[in-house]
Amino acid sequence: MLRPCLALLPLMIAAALPLSAARAQTAAPRDTPYPGTLQLQVDATDIARRVLHAHQRIPVQAGPLTLLFPQWIQGNHSPTGPIDKLAGLRISGNGQPIEWARDPLDVYAFKLDVPQGVSEIELNFDMLTPTGNNQGRVVMTADMLNVQWNQVALYPAGYYARGIQIAPTLKLPAGWQAGTALELESRQGDTLRYRTVPFDTLLDSPVYAGRYYKQIDLDPGAKTPVRLNVVADAAKFLEAKPEQIKPHRELVAQAYKLFGSHQYDHYDFLFSLSAQMGGNGLEHHRSSENGVDTDYFTGWDGASVTGRDLLAHEFVHSWNGKYRRPAGVTSTNFNQPLSDGLLWVYEGQTQYWGYVLTARAGLWKPEMAREALAMVVARYADDRPGLAWRSIQDTTMDPVIAMRRPKSYQSYQLSEDYYSGGQLVWLAVDAKLRALTGEKRSLDDFARDFFGGENGDYQVKPYEFDDVVASLNKVARFDWAAFLRERIGAKASPLDGVAASGWKLAYTDTPGDFVKFAEADRKYTDLTYSLGLNLASDGTINAVRWDGPAFNAGIAPSSTLIAVNGYAGNGERLKDAVTAAKDGQHPIELIIKNADVIKTVRIDYRGGLRYPKLERIEGTPDRLSKIFAPK
Repeated sequence: MLRPCLALLPLMIAAALPLSAARAQTAAPRDTPYPGTLQLQVDATDIARRVLHAHQRIPVQAGPLTLLFPQWIQGNHSPTGPIDKLAGLRISGNGQPIEWARDPLDVYAFKLDVPQGVSEIELNFDMLTPTGNNQGRVVMTADMLNVQWNQVALYPAGYYARGIQIAPTLKLPAGWQAGTALELESRQGDTLRYRTVPFDTLLDSPVYAGRYYKQIDLDPGAKTPVRLNVVADAAKFLEAKPEQIKPHRELVAQAYKLFGSHQYDHYDFLFSLSAQMGGNGLEHHRSSENGVDTDYFTGWDGASVTGRDLLAHEFVHSWNGKYRRPAGVTSTNFNQPLSDGLLWVYEGQTQYWGYVLTARAGLWKPEMAREALAMVVARYADDRPGLAWRSIQDTTMDPVIAMRRPKSYQSYQLSEDYYSGGQLVWLAVDAKLRALTGEKRSLDDFARDFFGGENGDYQVKPYEFDDVVASLNKVARFDWAAFLRERIGAKASPLDGVAASGWKLAYTDTPGDFVKFAEADRKYTDLTYSLGLNLASDGTINAVRWDGPAFNAGIAPSSTLIAVNGYAGNGERLKDAVTAAKDGQHPIELIIKNADVIKTVRIDYRGGLRYPKLERIEGTPDRLSKIFAPK
């Protein structure tokens, strides 16, 4: 069979398309208002089949038109728009079908010719949301849903997203309530009509809705409302005691004290407590998406503590990432590639402030905050051999390289280390600022200067590396450019800020509460810093540290532990074997199943159990306690 020349293939594909559609180039966006207002109606009642039905009306003019499905989703830092889940697209004008053709070189672009006499086209399509975790994050269940507008709206190419006006309507299952940053114009039965907004504002304003819903005022009496909108799998999970609400209110107060202003006219935490809908954390300017397990309130003194920094992290993003954001991620529409090179500021400093504000608000007690930080420090001291060949700067490209797909050897491949590695860089900056100014100034002063502005002004204010350096120099003169580049560009762990804060990493054979809660919550046994592996409760070896004892014995991730020293394998027996082996007389002999191969493995390790903690360095300033102390 003759094969066409590959160089001619795009031309052959284009020849099969409608003539004008094949010739039309996708217009570059321009800063001019789109004529007319788009109408969007989303029917979210098909929860049994987990399908969102979208209907759009778009004012048009006769001639070639390109419609875009949003591709680059801010906060994901990558081209992750779920185009594969769009189905059933039908376009019509004046009641007659209009043929469309997908651009063969850009699958997110749909091209068509608008006939003469047609001033408005209608679109109907379905978003087939995941019905199982193996298809992506579940966003619809029998009792709640998360509508992300980028999944249910197309928009015309050739315009800035902010110049396209759109009027959204959402139909919910009977009796459900919803939380969103959008302004409700009217509600008729279960149909919610929201005020017309620019297209970029719509995509920045998702909806959480559910059968079991509760709204909690986090800043009572304030002119600028801040609300916690909670949906849960059952009504009992919504119950929050006053002593649990108090630190959430303190989170708002501490954020205001840190930044000195708030760049929104209201803020809505969208918060799901569910074992059915997928968990997440995604920032928006006037809201955030936050998903955790059902026991956030009911298990307050237990495992839920490990995820309690989520709300703080996403809240900080309103200042860092939304109001102020790197110029490289400031695009004019949602189909232009983003440059993520400053994610160590965008995410790294947000990770830093997330831990700090969680501690300052009382969502973590000081010892819990130190334990959480110890886990981060240990990772970069003993569980990141990948930093021998990659830098933290290079990991800012991970959202595009890996798109958050699972990795076999994360410690060696690295995985978006600009978050926690960046967090440690900013700890070093904070400690240095305090040292340079005789403890009079700190990163708090940088935050107020860099992220501050006029209350209620939520226009984007982009920044570059030099802007960060200039603001640091306002706090204390120093060669900050070299200081930062040395830490984000080096193939080494950024650990100097820990000692500069008056603490050091140590190990104990008894896990602290944070480790215990993390193990209970995630159902694993963490032996990362002893055997170099993490074992799931079902016997699956989740992770193996590159060049660690388990790795050197030939154990690979996704293997199954069958037996420990002749007995059925589980986490407790494995820990007992590690402890017994300290005397050098007892072996650590495992039976491992790897695919269809079953083999006996002996691990040469005598160091006992090791769990990270932080210890004070005597005779040095305790800057970390001051950093975590409420303002």
